[in-house]
Amino acid sequence: MELFDRVGDFFTSVTAGIERTITGIFGASNERQMKRLGFERNKQETRIRPGSMLDRINQLEPEWEKLTEAELEQTAAKFRERIKAGETLDDLLPEAFAAVREAGKRYLRMRHYDVQMIGGYVLHNGMIAEMVTGEGKTLVATLPAFLNALTGKVHVVTVNDYLARRDMEWMAPVYTGLGLTVGAIQAHQPNEEKIAAYSCDITYGTNNEFGFDYLRDNMKPTREMQVQGPLKFAIVDEIDNILIDEARTPLIISGPADDDPRKYAKANQLALQLRKDEHFEVKEKEHSCHLTEAGVRHAEELAGVESFYTAGNMEWPHLIDNALKAHHLYKRDVNYVSMQGEIIIVDEFTGRLMKGRQWSDGLHQGSKPRKACRSRPKRKRSPRSRCRIISSCTKSSRA
Repeated sequence: MELFDRVGDFFTSVTAGIERTITGIFGASNERQMKRLGFERNKQETRIRPGSMLDRINQLEPEWEKLTEAELEQTAAKFRERIKAGETLDDLLPEAFAAVREAGKRYLRMRHYDVQMIGGYVLHNGMIAEMVTGEGKTLVATLPAFLNALTGKVHVVTVNDYLARRDMEWMAPVYTGLGLTVGAIQAHQPNEEKIAAYSCDITYGTNNEFGFDYLRDNMKPTREMQVQGPLKFAIVDEIDNILIDEARTPLIISGPADDDPRKYAKANQLALQLRKDEHFEVKEKEHSCHLTEAGVRHAEELAGVESFYTAGNMEWPHLIDNALKAHHLYKRDVNYVSMQGEIIIVDEFTGRLMKGRQWSDGLHQGSKPRKACRSRPKRKRSPRSRCRIISSCTKSSRA
């Protein structure tokens, strides 16, 4: 084994050396992309290539500085007229970015740097811009947000309500100063306020709220009752968290199921009389609990039924499994908290309390009896209720 490890290490070092050599000759792909846009740098200095996109934006800066605030506020309207006349967003990009830079200087006292212009271009073209903390991601997002709002609604997706509200209020002077409207959606927001936020040119919100609003809209009988409207362009902040970590959890909308809530208390009593490894197995890695064959027979005896697999009894194994999950996998003050006799789910990614949300298929009720909490009716999933957040700076339309 030691010989194989040495051979593996040798080939790894050789491959890394070849990669460094090729990169040294041709440059990294990101560097080549930045050079195409006009931003050239070496170890000592940086320069903007004459005639490049960045150079055109910089050349326009003195012209935008001469405009009054009233003239600047007409920017969006004038650009939209030019689009109607046949110009494209790419044609307008240098002027639009220069306009946003000027609005940032006037209203926020912040000027977009050249590298931030590159970040805006990258986002506009549906690619990922990686920026470290402090490089101004929030400010960069104003560039493609303004440009794409000229032809349709733009959604800026963040990870929590606080950031959505903060970023919207922080960047709002830039958008309004250029003649656009901006709003933010929040959890538990009144429907009238949500409709008003979606009617704005640019809407900030969380991935969960955008996803749930999409699902709720698809369950409404008429288009007039929908709040979201057409989907055109989205900018996703913390894309690794939203599109990888949180995307593993599907969004589910549920409705009340017609059954007896007393079942959950009885299932909990049965679960307490079962012994781990003998009557049931706990798989923490898979986050699941299942009855063994011996456990099924013992649970049938405790429940006083001949078989769980006859009409009227087939729900028992599922209820007992969920009761076992509640005891052995879901931990108080980690996965949930108990407040005023109710179970409140804790978001595993943000640590925020998710008031009004429930686990599905009786699991929420399975957590309640052991804490002597009030039990609400079980929730059942509604049609078209599963969704994964998968949009990232892409132009799309409602399916």
